[in-house]
Amino acid sequence: MSGPDQQRGVVVAVDGSKASNAAAIWAAHEAAMRNIPLTVVHAVTTPTATWPPVPYPESLAVRLEDEGKKAIMHAIKLAEEALPADRKLAIHRELVYSSPALALINMSGEAELIVVGTAGRGLLARGVLGSVSATVVRHAHCPVAVIHGDDLPDMHDAPVVVGVDGSPASELAIEIAFDEASRRGVGLTALHAWSDITISELPEADWSSLEAEAHRSLAENLAGWQERYPDVTVQRLVVRDAPARQLAEKSETAQLLVVGSHGRGGLTGALLGSVSNAVLHSVRTPVIVARPGASA
Repeated sequence: MSGPDQQRGVVVAVDGSKASNAAAIWAAHEAAMRNIPLTVVHAVTTPTATWPPVPYPESLAVRLEDEGKKAIMHAIKLAEEALPADRKLAIHRELVYSSPALALINMSGEAELIVVGTAGRGLLARGVLGSVSATVVRHAHCPVAVIHGDDLPDMHDAPVVVGVDGSPASELAIEIAFDEASRRGVGLTALHAWSDITISELPEADWSSLEAEAHRSLAENLAGWQERYPDVTVQRLVVRDAPARQLAEKSETAQLLVVGSHGRGGLTGALLGSVSNAVLHSVRTPVIVARPGASA
């Protein structure tokens, strides 16, 4: 899935918080699985990175730089300790002077995956479900992984779950999900949920017809990928319920959730709106967000 313009491999943003440490550990495993480098980055946001620029004491810059370097070194130490001794991983470090979101977006053109944590301290991780994550997910040139919490459960045998609605965004999500499931040696659960409120008003007979058509469509969306990844066992689910609720429910027994950032109706209809907010705030499972135009 990597290409010549993705030299940074997996890029993880760190700030020294427990959440970013968890993101660094997850990113290390991800980079090792893909056999690509890990880039650990900290964004130093001083008044000079804002507009209009404000004078600030030199001691502040020195302190912020020092804190950033310590955060990077600690994250690298955790990443190295998280992998088996015989598993070598090339790790790069970058200290940049920029807003966190802008730094990550700029790096995303040379990355295979951007990884961010959902909570932390300082400007980097002020609830990554806020402006930083929303901005990165909307504008990154590669998929973005959002790691929830600082204590990831051990779910090595659990499946990968992917949301499918037939849109370009979900097509990319399917590609990523199959690749992730194959690398992990686990099964894949493909979920399509009807979110239109009018569906609930349909007679049962009409719903049965729609459900049958949805199953056929879902099978068609997955067919080519199942041929490409014959080692992945797939469970197909069509449900008559709110997408966010179903995704949150299925994520409780999954090790990874993959969704598209926008699409048409159904599951990924407004992923950066109500569905994404509900999913990203309610699940503890790592989530990879894909969108059309971003390389897998």
